[in-house]
Amino acid sequence: CGTFAGVSLFLKEKNPQIKTVLADPMGSGLYSYVKTGEISSEGNSITEGIGNSRVTKNMENVPIDDAIRVDDQEAVKVVYQLLRKDGLFMGGSVGINVGAAIALAKEMGPGHTIVTVLCDSGARYQSKLFNSEWLAAKNLLPDEV
Repeated sequence: CGTFAGVSLFLKEKNPQIKTVLADPMGSGLYSYVKTGEISSEGNSITEGIGNSRVTKNMENVPIDDAIRVDDQEAVKVVYQLLRKDGLFMGGSVGINVGAAIALAKEMGPGHTIVTVLCDSGARYQSKLFNSEWLAAKNLLPDEV
């Protein structure tokens, strides 16, 4: 939340027309907070270090225009696409962020600039996110593994 809050505040200060969109995994309550003003969550996620079930102090008064929820299936698919197609060894938070950026790009169409943060490497996730047996047990094994 801290990176999103700080970047959002900085960018909105520079240009109030910029739209900030929160990327959130299943099981986090921030998506519903942005959409309805109430914290509620549904589902759960394997991603670590992203999402929250409460609004932390650093998120108070942060101007958030919208939120996109990304499920684990999409996040894992994106992580493996980044590895295979772009040579980027990233973690689950990046899968959520890039998955949301892709969804936003599809929604907005051509002619817009979308920025996201690649906030974690995949090194800490080798026993889970990059373990085909673990992914298969969670029914998350992407076609590209």
